[in-house]
Amino acid sequence: MDAEAKNGEGKDRRRYPRVKANVSVEVHTTENAPPSRVSIVEISLCGCYIETMFTMAVGEKAFLTLWLNEQSIRTTAVIATRHPQVGNGFEFIDMSPEDRLRLSEFIHKISSETHNP
Repeated sequence: MDAEAKNGEGKDRRRYPRVKANVSVEVHTTENAPPSRVSIVEISLCGCYIETMFTMAVGEKAFLTLWLNEQSIRTTAVIATRHPQVGNGFEFIDMSPEDRLRLSEFIHKISSETHNP
């Protein structure tokens, strides 16, 4: 067994697969703060990756509004990864069942389009 396999590096730790997507999102650092408007580049049922020059620290909380086909989905997220001047990985920690269902349907639709053009 090589060192990479032994310590788990290189292994995908995600609970759900990510799909490439261009989704508009508003990021609030507090519930009442003005939003930063950016785009998601990858998304899954449990999180997303946002490219931004102005990254947040791992562990910080954020409030996100995702815009999926003119419908908004709200979630609270925690910063899971930080790549300075590149972007942040967000883990969704609080989303209503209705919004999670809409997100699931959106991901399924774009996955199908990607695999069956």
